[in-house]
Amino acid sequence: MTELDGYVAVVTGGSRGIGAAITRAFTAAGATVIVHSRADSAAARTLTRELRSGPGRAVNVFADLAETEGPTQMWQEFDRVTADLGLPPELDVLVNNAGINARGTIDTLTPADFDRLIAVNQRAPFFVTQHALPRIRDGGRIINVSSGSARYASPHIVGYAMTKAAIENFTRSIAVEVGRRGITVNAVAPGVLDTDMNAAWLRHDIDQPPSAAQHTALGTLADPADIAAVIAFLASPAAGAITGCVIDATNGNRL
Repeated sequence: MTELDGYVAVVTGGSRGIGAAITRAFTAAGATVIVHSRADSAAARTLTRELRSGPGRAVNVFADLAETEGPTQMWQEFDRVTADLGLPPELDVLVNNAGINARGTIDTLTPADFDRLIAVNQRAPFFVTQHALPRIRDGGRIINVSSGSARYASPHIVGYAMTKAAIENFTRSIAVEVGRRGITVNAVAPGVLDTDMNAAWLRHDIDQPPSAAQHTALGTLADPADIAAVIAFLASPAAGAITGCVIDATNGNRL
């Protein structure tokens, strides 16, 4: 029996980057994963097909969380697919992973980019969680994906870093609110990862990966699978005493 056998998990942004790694880790541990994506895509469908052989299973739902009604639409899809699977409209684990970045300093970041950062990285997790609370079982898990950039000065991504700092306060506040139900709420803060979000600057300059790695204690960049392993642990029964915490998973960045 695997650690998440019989669990139902929702992973926002679950078909790419860190999200895809989380989906793989959860299904490998036996969970049924509701894989949220912004829109229907070959990548999203390919991932869920890939995971059909178990031990868990994965099912797609689609909603644009940048839109005000996006969280409501996502949970409507959740209710539909759980009914199709013969399951109650309940979950054990929520991972607020979906996020975007927009590089820019206080002088260059546009109002449009700032508003979209707030919508996806800050407003969406708030209302996704609000809708989750009546559905999540007592003893459940809520895990938010933050960023190491919330902890140190990041003038080149100041808007993004602000949203992740807000998520860390949200994590602590909700942990207090739901703690008496046995629900734990934690955040995981990755460092620089080679994902599509970072592709524009990380993959097109051969000097960038070693430059980023030299700031870490381990001298390397983490992999999405490394972050997924931390999140899978927090989702497991073994992490029942951990709540209101931000787990630094940056390979020791800027200690």
